[in-house]
Amino acid sequence: MTTYNGQSATGTSHSASPEGHRAPAGLAELAAVAERIRGSVESVIEGKPEAVRVALTVLLAEGHLLLEDVPGVGKTMLAKALARSVDCTVRRIQFTPDLLPSDVTGTNVFDQHQRDFEFRPGAIFAQIVVGDEINRASPKTQSALLESMEERQVTIDGTSYELPSPFMVIATQNPVEMEGTYPLPEAQRDRFMARISIGYPSPDAEFAMLDLHGGANPLDDLQPVAHAHDILKLVELVRTVYVSDPVRRYAVDLVGATRTSPELRLGASPRATLHLVRAARAAAALDGRDYVLPDDIQALAVPVLAHRLLPTAETQLSRRTAEQVVLDLVARLPIPRPQGR
Repeated sequence: MTTYNGQSATGTSHSASPEGHRAPAGLAELAAVAERIRGSVESVIEGKPEAVRVALTVLLAEGHLLLEDVPGVGKTMLAKALARSVDCTVRRIQFTPDLLPSDVTGTNVFDQHQRDFEFRPGAIFAQIVVGDEINRASPKTQSALLESMEERQVTIDGTSYELPSPFMVIATQNPVEMEGTYPLPEAQRDRFMARISIGYPSPDAEFAMLDLHGGANPLDDLQPVAHAHDILKLVELVRTVYVSDPVRRYAVDLVGATRTSPELRLGASPRATLHLVRAARAAAALDGRDYVLPDDIQALAVPVLAHRLLPTAETQLSRRTAEQVVLDLVARLPIPRPQGR
């Protein structure tokens, strides 16, 4: 039997492992915790299992999530449900045109009694930060998140303050064409590991929503099903998931293809490659595997890469989206061949 990184060519077995590779213990625990969180979120968000799975993947991959869609489809509800399902500190920021950067990061305030300046932390100092309608704030305020999302710290007047762990920003935004919105800067978009759209619910899910949300807010009854230290443990486990050299090369080639595509004027950054591999590790762990398949890379290519890309004017005139360009690149790029072939 030919094997690929310890699994059969069909991906159904992993009885043999690459030399020097040790399967991490705790995948069953990860699956159990993830299932509890998934069930908790889906008790509020009807009929969107893929969106919930990507949100869980980003959480376990130490990333940040951007939810983009039209108003009223449950973006903020999904963000709040995920935040409430984990017993950790949660802060919500309502982004508005008059929001100041200091409202997000914090500021130094002069204490009359101490006769000295005292740092007052902003809303970013929480383990899960829900940023609602992030693109309604000015670009200057949006940029206040850059350091915290990348370096997990905030620097005020030359002094750096560490943010708590785990740390995740879940931001919602309306499409750029909506009234009163500012497009996110490229550097800001690049710091989000993945972007997903909720989409309209199916008629059956919308009908069930009338009963679920009609009388009371279902978030009021939502209780934490996991603790912050559980998430930290699972994050450490995800880091041990094995990624072979051919799969790493496949991720590099896929991201590199976006930089040479004639349909794009801005391709994905090296940070995108890192995010793609980290997300693939988390996705493999959620599936109970201790190794990453090319399928994991392919499944996450659109949510991880598309929001970082800028199509050319010709691509936009032909009504082709960045998502379609990524799907075409995935279809054209050769998949790594199993070892032994």
